[in-house]
Amino acid sequence: MTAPQSTHQNRLAHETSPYLLQHQSNPVDWWPWGTAALLEAKRSNKPILLSVGYAACHWCHVMAHESFEDEATAAVMNELFVNIKVDREERPDIDQIYMSALHLLGERGGWPMTMFLTPAGEPFWGGTYFPSTSQFGRPAFVDVLRNVARIFHAEPQNVEQNRAALMARLAESAHPKGRVTIGTAELDRAAEQIGGLIDPVHGGLRGAPKFPQTMILEFLWRAGQRTGGERYFAAVESTLEHICQGGIYDHLGGGFSRYSVDERWLVPHFEKMLYDNALLLELLALAYQRSGRELFRTRARETVEWLGREMTTPEGAFSASLDADSEGEEGKFYVWSLAEIADVLGEDDAAFFAAHYDATPEGNFEGHTILNRLNDLPRNMEDEPRLAPLRRKLLSARSRRVRPGLDDKILADWNGLMIAALVNASLVLDEPSWLQSAARAFLFIDGKMGHHGERLGHSWRDGRLLVPGLASDHAAMIRAALALHEATGEGGYLERGARLADRARPPLRQSGNRGLFPHRRRCGGIGGASQFHRR
Repeated sequence: MTAPQSTHQNRLAHETSPYLLQHQSNPVDWWPWGTAALLEAKRSNKPILLSVGYAACHWCHVMAHESFEDEATAAVMNELFVNIKVDREERPDIDQIYMSALHLLGERGGWPMTMFLTPAGEPFWGGTYFPSTSQFGRPAFVDVLRNVARIFHAEPQNVEQNRAALMARLAESAHPKGRVTIGTAELDRAAEQIGGLIDPVHGGLRGAPKFPQTMILEFLWRAGQRTGGERYFAAVESTLEHICQGGIYDHLGGGFSRYSVDERWLVPHFEKMLYDNALLLELLALAYQRSGRELFRTRARETVEWLGREMTTPEGAFSASLDADSEGEEGKFYVWSLAEIADVLGEDDAAFFAAHYDATPEGNFEGHTILNRLNDLPRNMEDEPRLAPLRRKLLSARSRRVRPGLDDKILADWNGLMIAALVNASLVLDEPSWLQSAARAFLFIDGKMGHHGERLGHSWRDGRLLVPGLASDHAAMIRAALALHEATGEGGYLERGARLADRARPPLRQSGNRGLFPHRRRCGGIGGASQFHRR
């Protein structure tokens, strides 16, 4: 007997985003974001289920395994909704709009983001991760789907009330009334308030989870430069020390994970993002320039080694992220047991290494060990000559494990952040090869990601360019051009930066399917090159 043919119409197979391609075999009738999906929602008079995530996101994988790969759940989604899947790194403009709406609903936000929209694409309700069965204080996903669809059709007045309120608030935030003036007095007051929120024991903002919050740290650093207040420098340096010695840092391979789930920086969310490492690299260089702390120089060098070994594309640009998961388990690639360490190093060296990196028979994370050097801070570097070859042995052994997935798309804005970081750090730490890497990446972005001589594209992968680029792409690459010009004295970089600025000037031309609302994305980057004292 011939098996019945599948009626699934998953439309993601021809996308370039690794995140969307992860979902190309789901039984869900996924659409990529675009005009066609919105027209289908209007034609069928179905609400839209918008699911936003990214390739390295652990909880995105969990929801995919529990719900999007489940035939029964997919059947409900397909019956009741037009389902749209978005890579938040590829479409930060879409992500920012609906994340703002989610915050206005009183939700904390995060990914996966699950938003419910009218057929016109206007939000009326949403959340983040929904489990397949009711748990964690969250309702079961299928129950949410059925209730939202019922309310959409049976209680349109409630949907309209939410929709109208959200749209009004979004419009208000996009076009604030009056003139906002921020001077040094306002900046100083903000720094005073933020400084009071710093954890005096572990660094970073108080509580958990803990994100590096690099831009907040930069803000405090600038306050220290502006006011001479030593407490601001001390807050930043203490935070960096704990981050550099915590489990959020990969002590074998280099590079920083996205955040720590605890207040001590011990247990990371194991994904590694290009932009986090760019911002931290530049801050490490600033901190080393002022303090001369060898720890900051070492972590910067190790992070750039990781960048070259694992994140650099054949074109010389930089990949977006490394996944948190391997073999379906978060952090499996990175954690150790004491027995595994002994198998690689031998008993004597394993005991020496374990004493420095908190490796015990019982472990420090769900029976495993996350390598860290948080105990007895601050530490000196006297044992480094013996520890370095032991780390290399363990790194070699780890390389034979099943690796986490690499999202190898090239994002213009994130590359711009890393290019500027490499340039500035290369001058402070006297690493001319970093400047060469930055110049090579800039050449690729500027040469290959321009669109017919007009604005930059946003994302490149598999020979395909996603256009048009966003304000963040142009701002980050203009800053990269200025950093390269200051470092090399080459006028060509200044000319390229000016050309990028000309392309980005308003009015920005809008493509029919690039965004739902008039929208400009602000670039967030670590401060300008003027913070560095040039040699």
